[in-house]
Amino acid sequence: MGGREQKSVAWTPHARDCLDSILEHIAGDSPAAAAEVLEVVIAAAESLAVFSGRGRVVPETRSRSIREIFVYRYRLLYRTSAEQVEVLAVLHGAMDYERWLKDD
Repeated sequence: MGGREQKSVAWTPHARDCLDSILEHIAGDSPAAAAEVLEVVIAAAESLAVFSGRGRVVPETRSRSIREIFVYRYRLLYRTSAEQVEVLAVLHGAMDYERWLKDD
């Protein structure tokens, strides 16, 4: 029986910056909570190596290759290809996607 093929998971510099900003904000109130969020976000991203198609298509893009999963109140946006999952951003769920595009 063949197993699922694993893709590599890569983070864009922008995605790392997004996550760093979120963690700094959380750590201001609770370093322990920031550490937990980091652990859960990284685990969720790594899980995409096998299950990259499980996220929903980002409604604002209409591109089937750009998807998102939700981790707590954050949107983890990623692009899929045959070999790789590329994490594009981690955004607070209340953040306006169009504003994020302009800031990017």
